[in-house]
Amino acid sequence: MDTKKLLAVIVAYNTDLRTKMTLERLPKERAFDVLVVNDGSTDNTQQFVLNSGVSYVLHEKNRGLGAAIKSGIKYALDNKYYAMVILAGNNKDDPSQIDTVFAPIIREDYDYVQGSRFSKGGRWDNLPFFRFVMVKVHAFFVYLITGFPGSDALNGFRAYKLSIFNDKRINPWQEWLDKYEFESYFHYKVITLGYKVKEVAVSKVYPSDKKQKYSHIRPFVDWWKIIRPYLLLKIGIKK
Repeated sequence: MDTKKLLAVIVAYNTDLRTKMTLERLPKERAFDVLVVNDGSTDNTQQFVLNSGVSYVLHEKNRGLGAAIKSGIKYALDNKYYAMVILAGNNKDDPSQIDTVFAPIIREDYDYVQGSRFSKGGRWDNLPFFRFVMVKVHAFFVYLITGFPGSDALNGFRAYKLSIFNDKRINPWQEWLDKYEFESYFHYKVITLGYKVKEVAVSKVYPSDKKQKYSHIRPFVDWWKIIRPYLLLKIGIKK
């Protein structure tokens, strides 16, 4: 990679052993630092984080995905990192691909990189059929709204330069972005403001045990939180 300071932020909430597995899969030789944001877990997640020896931010109570990402961003800005990757602490993302997601920023000067399980070379093992349909429909919806022909705008495995947050047209600190709205807001802003955006192939592997919970996203309630930033920004109600 490069000598620029890079940070991988792993977001965890009640992911217990899956967080332990995620941390164990981190490359032993790596050119990036690691931060876990524990968003108020009430299980053994924090103990696994402490045992790993990586840096962490602990929310005393669950505040939401957007709030967790914001904590990662604040840590990265305070510590003068050049770019950061976000990935889930539920063992669905592959930490060995962090360099792959960083690469377009470091080597090609892209500003924002979206991981896609559907790009050539990507994987989506055990992806439930309904989630498959939703990801495809959502990607087409985002294309209609933004004009960017991405294949997987729901994948939280992403990277971006921290300099983006110097842009006054982007305000990630708004309270309404504390839940699932944050990722959609940021995705829309970066694309429509003309930043250099690239999609890269990654893996998103779901549990083979169909009874195992694979997501905290609730039908309808959280889907609306994911969709509404695009609509509110498009018609100018939010900025």
